[in-house]
Amino acid sequence: MSEKHWLVVQYPLKSAKGSKRDQWLKETVMEYLEAALTRNELGEVDGCDQGSSMADPQKYVMNIFCIVTDEERGIALVKKVLRESRLDYTRIQIATMPYGTEGSYTLKYASKKGVAEFWL
Repeated sequence: MSEKHWLVVQYPLKSAKGSKRDQWLKETVMEYLEAALTRNELGEVDGCDQGSSMADPQKYVMNIFCIVTDEERGIALVKKVLRESRLDYTRIQIATMPYGTEGSYTLKYASKKGVAEFWL
């Protein structure tokens, strides 16, 4: 088994609070990911935040945080669940960071081509 990692799924938002649909998306994504990660013994959902992006305060994001026990399998499972459940898979970014460290996240997947950096 690999070391634990933080895994964050990020969605862009149009406002800091998000819309009713964004709230539905947050709750649904968290529920589906928790079920899939638990069922596959890969980890758990640890929470969510939303607001201004650190990179650009004029842009807003929603971050869903997970703790996974296998980085590669966790990423693959998250992508599969979001794609198959049609939970705005074409808008996401996924990044990871070793669990228990203070550092920055590394972008592992971006739905848009040309994205190379990740910011919370």
